[in-house]
Amino acid sequence: MMRWLLPVGLVMALAGYFAPWIAHPVAGLVITGLDLGEYVKFLPVVREGTVTIWRFGFYVPLVAVSAASLLVAYRGDFAYRWWLRLPLLALAAIAAFNLVPPAWTPARLLEPEFRLQTASLLGLLVGLAFSPFWALLPRPVAATLVTALTLTGCLAPLYDFYQVLPAIQALYHQPLAPAWGLWLMVLGLILIPIAYWFTPSRPSLPR
Repeated sequence: MMRWLLPVGLVMALAGYFAPWIAHPVAGLVITGLDLGEYVKFLPVVREGTVTIWRFGFYVPLVAVSAASLLVAYRGDFAYRWWLRLPLLALAAIAAFNLVPPAWTPARLLEPEFRLQTASLLGLLVGLAFSPFWALLPRPVAATLVTALTLTGCLAPLYDFYQVLPAIQALYHQPLAPAWGLWLMVLGLILIPIAYWFTPSRPSLPR
C-alpha cells in the first residue's frame, strides 16, 4: 500500500497550497499559499527592506508537486496503471501552470521578478513532455531530487510565512495563526519523499 501514499501526498500538498493559510470570516481577507507569493511584496516591511524574504519560496511547493508527479507517472517500480497515470500528469500540469503570474503578458514573464517562475514553468512543461523517459532514472536519483524539492517546499514557505505574519497581523488588527491549509500542505510534502524512498520495487512494468 506504500505506493498509494504518493498520490495521496501529492493531492494533500496541492490542496493545502490552494487552501487558506490565513483564515478569516470575510472571504476577501482569506489568504492562500498561492496568494502569498504576490501578497507579500506589497507588505510595507518587505517593500522597505525591514524583512527580507525569498518570494519564490512560496512557489517551490508547486515545483515540488509537479516534478514529483511527472517523475513517477511512468515508473515501472510504482506500476501505476493508465487511470492513475493520467491524473498524475494532469496534477503535474496544474501545479506547473499555477507558476504563471497574475495578469501576465509575454513581456511580463521576462521581467526580472518573474524570470525564475518562467524558467521553472518551462522546465516543468519540458519535463512533462518527456515524462516517460524519467522512468529510466535510478530510484535513488529521483528520490533525492524529490526529497530536496519537498524539503525546500516545506521550509522556505514556513520560514518566510512566519517572517511576515506579524506584518499581516498588524494589517488585520487581530492575532493570527497559520490556518489548516498550510499544515495540510506540509503533511502532503512530507509523505511524498517517504513514498519515493520506501515503496517496494515491483518487477512488472505498468500496463
